[in-house]
Amino acid sequence: MIEFKQVCIRAGDFHLDKISFDVGSGQYAVLMGRTGRGKTTILESLCGLRRVQSGKIMVRGMDVTHWPPADREIGYVPQDLALFPTFTVAEHLQFALKLRRFHKTQIKHRVEELAEMLGITHLLQRHIDGLSGGESQRVALGRALSFRPTVLLLDEPLSALDAETREEIQALLRTLTDTTGVTTLHITHNAAEAAALADRCFHIRDGQVIEEPKPAADERSSA
Repeated sequence: MIEFKQVCIRAGDFHLDKISFDVGSGQYAVLMGRTGRGKTTILESLCGLRRVQSGKIMVRGMDVTHWPPADREIGYVPQDLALFPTFTVAEHLQFALKLRRFHKTQIKHRVEELAEMLGITHLLQRHIDGLSGGESQRVALGRALSFRPTVLLLDEPLSALDAETREEIQALLRTLTDTTGVTTLHITHNAAEAAALADRCFHIRDGQVIEEPKPAADERSSA
């Protein structure tokens, strides 16, 4: 479902050379590595926010290397969530659907479906200001999943949450991905997250993406 073939990415003095790895359809993959090693750069190149110098990025067997972001059918939750302060929760869930010119009836039904799935029906008319960290994360997930993408990218989605909320969102992520079948690539420093969520675990080491056994369930150290 996702495949990097000898991908080279450059950003100023930083570069990744000949990155190759793949994530199968419906799998939940976690990408780990120290700060500044290029994890977010890989996500941005996959969703089309960063140009690659060479190589190919494949999604569903299609070469999307030079496709515009909107054509890649990828849902993305950045680390800062990038929620719009003037939008209500409902407007966030509608956003991608309106851009894709879904019919009003389809939008209404999809928003209701997402809100129930995410447990935020009671928040639909609320603005982002005043939402808790967990509620904001649910809204960002809903916006990313609204148009039923084939790939979901998550940039440290649990890092700013307290322990209790982190466990709630972690369980929600597993439920959502199992229910939707979306192929997921999740960045984290947290070995416990990887142990709980990952089907496959990748690390960036010496500028390469290498698959390694996922951490044991009781491991608490960061990688």
